[in-house]
Formats: sequence, structure tokens, C-alpha cells
Amino acid sequence: MAKPFKYEILRELGRGSYGTVYEARFKKAGVSVAMKKVLCDSPEASELALQELWTLSSMKKRHPNVIWLGECILQRDQIFQKISKKSTESESHLLLIETCLKGKCCFNLQSSHFLWFVMEFCDGGDMNDYLLSRGPDCRLNRTFMQQLSAAVVFLHLNQIIHRDLKPDNVLIANTQRGAVLKVADFGLSKICQGRGSMNRRQMSTVCGSDFYMAPELWEGQYSAKVDIFALGIMFWAMIERITFRDIEVKKELLGIYFSKGRELVPVGKALVENPSLELQIPMKSKGVMNNYIQKLLRGMMAFNPQERPDALSLQAQVEKVMFPGAKRGGPTRL
Repeated sequence: MAKPFKYEILRELGRGSYGTVYEARFKKAGVSVAMKKVLCDSPEASELALQELWTLSSMKKRHPNVIWLGECILQRDQIFQKISKKSTESESHLLLIETCLKGKCCFNLQSSHFLWFVMEFCDGGDMNDYLLSRGPDCRLNRTFMQQLSAAVVFLHLNQIIHRDLKPDNVLIANTQRGAVLKVADFGLSKICQGRGSMNRRQMSTVCGSDFYMAPELWEGQYSAKVDIFALGIMFWAMIERITFRDIEVKKELLGIYFSKGRELVPVGKALVENPSLELQIPMKSKGVMNNYIQKLLRGMMAFNPQERPDALSLQAQVEKVMFPGAKRGGPTRL
């Protein structure tokens, strides 16, 4: 049954290979929202969209530093069908959605299928653009490190591995309390089923963005510790404001690399080639970080994932490094 679209599209916020994000307004309440439109025109595109849907729908609680899904809408031509979070718990309903998106059902195969993700609107853009439009700020660095650590704790306690953490996938919401980070883009995420530590469970699907990938991701055998490595790259690049130029998107991005002639080699790949490689932290700016922060970063980017802290330990270490003289409680738990 055709239903009137209840959102008014205001402007395009960003476009990528995966989808297009718009600022929109919920007509009835006049509230601003962000809407990601994903064209499901191939099994691969549908798989990414479905993975994001499953992951966002699996979160039973909200966290201030993780993007929240309001609702998801399946569109076929001008027919809009709301996919409720309760319905995603039904295996039969999921199979119906998946079959529809992958074009295997009896619908006209010439029709277009989209998923619309309706999420909270973040007016500050992404972390990359936000930081590079401002000068170095130690207080802001400290706040962002705390928020990102808290977000990964929440995800890992909910059995979710992001697998593509990078500044472009972190959004900023400007509030009266300052900038609030929201980890987003869960198309490559993984929900771990069953019991056992995520930090010991091994996966083999290679995915992610080169400059933030842990060594074991390059080799195809990894655990949740890949998220810790990616955070280490993000923290290091943020503190020193180290950037590289991405050829595909044609813009400066925060990230760490080694130069090999004209080639830029990601840290993870360089460690695969030379596991005993000693990371020069800081790389270019003396005096921007103390010994405690240097030690923290080296631990986060250790070649051996077993030597990296887990998410809860990282959060505690970040608190200790950021407030070395303060008496603080243990890490935040759900």
C-alpha cells in the first residue's frame, strides 16, 4: 500500500559509494533528522545495508556517543514500508526483506529498491572535517578520546565490532555542553553471536579502510582488537594533526602512514611487513604528548593484538592519562 512520505528532504549532507545522506524534517513534529538513502541494486549493496540495519536494530539502549536509529523504511518505487525494530527480531521478516532487496522475489525486477535510515541529525559534520577546520586543541583531543573510548566499550559490550572506525565515520553534534561524537556507519560491522570473549573470537572476512586497519586485518585473521588499533591511529593523527590526501575522495584525511618513495604505506601494513617495527611517537611534533600518552598509543597499536588493551581497559587508561592526578572511579559499564 502506497503511503505519503512523512519526511521533507531539505538538503544533501554527503555522498559516498554506499549511500547519500540528507538533512530532513519530520513533517508532523517539525524535527530535524538525518536520512541515509541506500540503493540496493546488487547483492553487495544490499548486504551492506542489511548489516547496518541488523546492527543498529540490535542496540537495545541508547548511548550518547553512538548514532541512534529512529526507524528504517523500505522503498520500492513509490511504496514505503516501515521496518520496525521488533520486526527485525523475526527471522521470517528478515528473510522477506533480504529476498526483496536482492531481487529474488516476484516483484518487477526493473523496480528500484532503497533503504532509508532515519537517524538523529548531527549538525557538526564528521570528525575529520570538524578537527581540520580548527587549530590544535588539547582539551578537545582529551574530550574526543574519552568519548570514542566510551563508544567502543558500549559496542563491544553489545557484541558489536565496528571494523571500519575512522574520522569520516564519526559524526559531530553541537550541544550546549560542547561537541558530542556519534560513531556511525555500521555497514561493515559484525555482531558476534554466542558466548565467549570477543577479543578471542577469530574472524576472517577482510574489510575496513586501509589507513586504519590493524595488521591482522591485512592477514585475514582477527578479533575485536582491530577496533582498538583503529582508535590508536585516530588518536595519534588527531593529536599531531597528521593527514594524507585520499585520491578517491580528493580531500585531506586524518591518518598515520609511512612514506616509501611516493607510496604511502598504512601503519598496519607496515607492521605486517616488519613486525618488529618501532613506531616513532610522536612523529613530527615534539612536546605535544607526554610519555603516558605515547605509551598508551604504542599499546593500542601493538603488532600482537593480545598486547593491546581491551575496550574496558582502554577506557580506564584514557581516564588515567587524561586526569593523572584525579581520583576517578572505574570504567563506565552498561
